[in-house]
Amino acid sequence: MEPTTLQQAILYFAKPENCREYMVARRWPDGVECPRCGSRNVKFYEKYHRWHCREKHAAPQFTLKTGTIFEDSPIGLDKWLTAMWMVVNCKNGVSSYEIHRALKLTQKSAWFVLQRCRLALADPSADRQNLGDEGPVEMDETFVGGRVKNMHKEKRARYQGHRGHHGKTAVFGMLDRDLRQVRAAVVPNVKRETLQTRILDAVKPGAAVFTDDHPVYDWVYQNFVHEVVNHVDEYVRGRVHTNGIENFWSLLKRTLKGTYVAVEPFHLDRYVAEQVFRFNNRGTKDNPLNDADRFDLAVRQIVGKRLMYSELTGKTGVAEAF
Repeated sequence: MEPTTLQQAILYFAKPENCREYMVARRWPDGVECPRCGSRNVKFYEKYHRWHCREKHAAPQFTLKTGTIFEDSPIGLDKWLTAMWMVVNCKNGVSSYEIHRALKLTQKSAWFVLQRCRLALADPSADRQNLGDEGPVEMDETFVGGRVKNMHKEKRARYQGHRGHHGKTAVFGMLDRDLRQVRAAVVPNVKRETLQTRILDAVKPGAAVFTDDHPVYDWVYQNFVHEVVNHVDEYVRGRVHTNGIENFWSLLKRTLKGTYVAVEPFHLDRYVAEQVFRFNNRGTKDNPLNDADRFDLAVRQIVGKRLMYSELTGKTGVAEAF
């Protein structure tokens, strides 16, 4: 019986045959295929926990990890799958130190494991024009970064004289009220040209769009039914508000400040993807997803994604096996 709680998951995935059965059912529902040539003419060697493709090509042997975020990792699937279960089901995220203590990995390896799990959680439909089909779409931007008063005095001195969001990272988000789905991503800036491209790619023409009175949205009325709420005078006017997307910003920042404490800007996109996944797959009255459902969705997204340690850290000549 497949697990439905973290305790059951730990016990279930402790057995290699259970890991294999669970992964095969989701990765190859129609039968095991060679990840390199697509052939089903394969033979399984249980002693070595791997398959051999009978077609003639380089590297005919493969495992469950081949072609996934787990590839070339000596860490067992029992720990990988338990870590992923914790990532997708802990509402405020899980830190690398907690994974380090719980799974007996080094903190460095635990951090690398979590970064690869976050990569797998990225929404594959984020670039499709599927928002605003029926319900309105809320849009807003936020800025992520530390407080100046908490910085080291040398760094704090560099921010003296600057106002607003200087030195912080911009994140733009859209919430479809009908789908109850969020699209959010790190953006280089919040200029009109930057946001316009993302909005036109994601929202269907003619949809109802709600924003605040930021001048960057002045063009929106040309393609959409645009209504504005001025936060100087009001936060809600009937159904016109941006409280939904602002609620998502609250969840994101609570996770970043409370669990992860400090996140570098060049890693922030993966942390945003993690929070988007949990938000979009949360349990509701209309869609009562549970922990097992979220984990199932996450496992189905691990194929074809690879993150090297050198790519993650921006360094070369670093050993990749962790």
